[in-house]
Amino acid sequence: MDIKFNQTYEIEIIDMGHSGEGIGKIDGFTIFVEETVIGDKVKIEVITLKKNYGIGKVVEYLEYSPFRVNPQCTIFNQCGGCQIQNISYKKQLEIKKKIVSDNLRRIGGLHEVQIHDVIGMDSPERYRNKAQFPLTDKNGQIEIGFYRKKSHDIIQCDTCMIQHEINDKIIKEIKHIIKKFKLSIYNEKTGKGLLRHIVTRIGVNSKEFMLILVVNGTHLPNKDEMIENINKKLPEITTLVQNINTKKSNVILGDKNITLHGKGYIIDSIADVRFQISPLSFYQVNPVQMEQLYNKALEYAQLSGNETVFDLYCGIGTISLFLAKKAEKVIGVETVQQAVEDAQRNAEINHIENTEFHVGKAEEVVPELYKKGYKADVVVVDPPRKGCDEKLLTTMTEMQPERIVYVSCNPSTLARDLKYLEANGYMTKEVQPVDMFPYTVHVETVVLMSRVKK
Repeated sequence: MDIKFNQTYEIEIIDMGHSGEGIGKIDGFTIFVEETVIGDKVKIEVITLKKNYGIGKVVEYLEYSPFRVNPQCTIFNQCGGCQIQNISYKKQLEIKKKIVSDNLRRIGGLHEVQIHDVIGMDSPERYRNKAQFPLTDKNGQIEIGFYRKKSHDIIQCDTCMIQHEINDKIIKEIKHIIKKFKLSIYNEKTGKGLLRHIVTRIGVNSKEFMLILVVNGTHLPNKDEMIENINKKLPEITTLVQNINTKKSNVILGDKNITLHGKGYIIDSIADVRFQISPLSFYQVNPVQMEQLYNKALEYAQLSGNETVFDLYCGIGTISLFLAKKAEKVIGVETVQQAVEDAQRNAEINHIENTEFHVGKAEEVVPELYKKGYKADVVVVDPPRKGCDEKLLTTMTEMQPERIVYVSCNPSTLARDLKYLEANGYMTKEVQPVDMFPYTVHVETVVLMSRVKK
């Protein structure tokens, strides 16, 4: 069939794309269709036509999918934060397993590897321990919420089903405080205005709460009175921080923090390990699933107590400290200085003495450590979305650890890196996806690799 621009076609949605859009086929030709879910039958108009794919717009829903549910959020279609909230949770987990499986097969060439069912949540709502709210001033009306899909327009949001309940109260009170103290709102286009973002961090187990005011400058008008007002209206807040960000960019937090009230950090715990979390610390946003993830990584590491473990991209030492309780020594590497300081402090808090942390890029630090005679029995790696640098993968294989435990937030770069490791002496044994971000298309994955004995 010769597919034509602006023509209408009837298709069935058979898959989901990486942004939560539906995917259908017209005589084998791929069509992406927003606002559809797997199982929908729709009439679409082709609005974009490329060499290898097209984009369709729904003209009519012919038959709704059996997996379609009514989204709980009133701004679901505008916000885009929860791309697949309109799909049953059970089906979401199946979709995420398929995303991992498809990437490992297509990119990694791994056709026989064992992929377990995704570890989901019993209650997949209100799971996030960190929230970031942009603000805008629309003709004197303060709006706090989230960015509209594919834009920087702000949608007013008074409640969010994946954020902790405390945020509902914080947003309501912050609006009153902005009005009372006549705080100006930052304008992205002009670079003028004071208040840029409201950020909250929550110790779900400790019940400690951090409120961060991201400010375009150092001066806060009527600071003492405002702090007193926040403490009175929001007694749950255990620490209040002013973060200074004067850069004209999309980066939310600046590098400098001023503690206005409390300790300037919060403490939280996962199992029996306690963590000090600063405004700039990386800490997984879903503490319930974080424990599942780290327990699986610990299981895959198969530690007997005699091993030296490298924990690469270690952040504030979350995985490192779990591993240290079972290993002889853990060596963590992290590029952010503040995170390494937090990791060292977290080791002290937990009275763990068999850890060592290094600042720098893993692809630079690990080769240097290897040259100095450091050697790992087990390597745990948890890189950002871009995956591992090839120089790091090369050093890992030269070091010949018995096992590599790869924790990934991006199935495509995971598959690429596993392919490299498979070609250089390692075999993928097990893959365990974990649903860290319910109602979104994102999936976290833990992989066990073993060295092939020659």
